[in-house]
Amino acid sequence: MKLSGLVIRLQAGFYFVETAEGLISCQLRGRFKKGVIEGDLVAVGDRVEISLLADGTGVIEKVCERISAFIRKAPSARGDYKQVLLANPDQIVLVFACAEPNPRLRMLDRFLVIAEKEEIPALIVANKIDLIGLDRAQQIFLMYPPLGYEVLFTSVKMQYGIEELYRKLHGKISALAGPSGVGKSSLLNVIQPHLGLDVGRVSGLTSKGRHTTVVRELFPLRGGGYVADMPGLRSLSLWDTEPEELDGYFPELRTLVADCRFNDCTHQMEPGCAVRQAVKEGRVNEERYVSYLRMRLGEEDD
Repeated sequence: MKLSGLVIRLQAGFYFVETAEGLISCQLRGRFKKGVIEGDLVAVGDRVEISLLADGTGVIEKVCERISAFIRKAPSARGDYKQVLLANPDQIVLVFACAEPNPRLRMLDRFLVIAEKEEIPALIVANKIDLIGLDRAQQIFLMYPPLGYEVLFTSVKMQYGIEELYRKLHGKISALAGPSGVGKSSLLNVIQPHLGLDVGRVSGLTSKGRHTTVVRELFPLRGGGYVADMPGLRSLSLWDTEPEELDGYFPELRTLVADCRFNDCTHQMEPGCAVRQAVKEGRVNEERYVSYLRMRLGEEDD
């Protein structure tokens, strides 16, 4: 019997596929594992076709073409590895705290570059506004709305922005990403009781320091949609991204590069650089420019 479905859970080499016949535990057909493998063959969020076996389990026969993927470069014993954090997301929801911990805006910029490259809409959630006040929170993130990125301000303690966040998640497959301690589980628990606890249970099984996790999972939302938590990302390296293409993933820079004197301008020291001139005149945020330079130089976020 042939079925199609959505991979909603990955654990220890087994893929749990949601189908019209229910949730089916599947393994991957052996032919997929032949040859050089540079990244995850099947990921949570993939649409697949399976064969149903007599014992009620299944075998994945085909992985449908991905529309998009939320990916990063991860280290492995065999070298750099293309880790697919979530296949086919409708959006990436980037949760950062306004304080405790302080927002790591350079990591946020890396997330936004990945979203730009993969053409995935990004929503920024600035959480814990109760710690510093809305005005101060808006000042911290003020550079992003003019670039086309929506910023949603939230507080579990104040019950602020919660309904709006639910509306943004409803009916979509969303990847929730951000550093540890920013309050993702607390937000999810308010949106849907026990959802954050379920996510926390899976996050606790994360295999640190490896290119895979023991468990990855999509969690269903009431009324429709799924959320996938990207637990505790400590670093975010860009996959298959050359330094000379980075300016194309910064909305404020890509409109300027054509005005640089040199076609191969690195926007660092060259005379006649339109990007550096825009930074000098305040038309490009200096911190965003520093984020761009650090990525171009291959430096880690901080």
